[in-house]
Amino acid sequence: MSRVPWPVTLIEPPVQLRPLRYRDAHAWDEVRRRNQDWLGPRDATSPDPAAAPMSFRSMVRRYNAQARQGEGLPWVLTLQGALAGQVNVSGIVRGSAQTAHVGYWIAREHAGQGYVPTAVAMAIDYCFSRLGLHRVEINIRPENEASLRVVHKLGLRPEGRRERYLHIDGAWRDHLSFAVTAEEVPGGLLARWRRDTPPRLRGSSPAEP
Repeated sequence: MSRVPWPVTLIEPPVQLRPLRYRDAHAWDEVRRRNQDWLGPRDATSPDPAAAPMSFRSMVRRYNAQARQGEGLPWVLTLQGALAGQVNVSGIVRGSAQTAHVGYWIAREHAGQGYVPTAVAMAIDYCFSRLGLHRVEINIRPENEASLRVVHKLGLRPEGRRERYLHIDGAWRDHLSFAVTAEEVPGGLLARWRRDTPPRLRGSSPAEP
């Protein structure tokens, strides 16, 4: 596995993507607690009913290990310095694939204001321009209309339905797959989104995850 530079911070005011830190525990717990009804139905779960929940420190330790091994880019999303969500690049595969997956969430009070599309575009642009990846995909539950608005805003290409793809909220769930390749956004995904979307419409959706 090729190593990737880490830690890495990306800034596009007011959005910042930076590594998750141990000292984020209180802020992360508070945001997650306040948004449990909003985020819980979309959370990944273990198919092993006996599996213990992962502690925050264990999660940060695992993320850091994955980043050091070149397997992922685990960012926290902040708005003017305040923790508001996460963007996680995972499953980085080199060799003939040069691909990765992106997942994300944001607190409900910040949804629908264009922050998630901005952050996801920043992450994907970094994967293409700095890591040399060729393809990035995002997988979304069909009923998650808020998250679907993000990929539609960014113009990601639909690739069909994956049955029982991930274990989410206690069961194996179908997902819709969306992807983009480096050739589709030669000038960058963030630049394309801004070019094709009037400023007044970039955050017009009532909600996004």
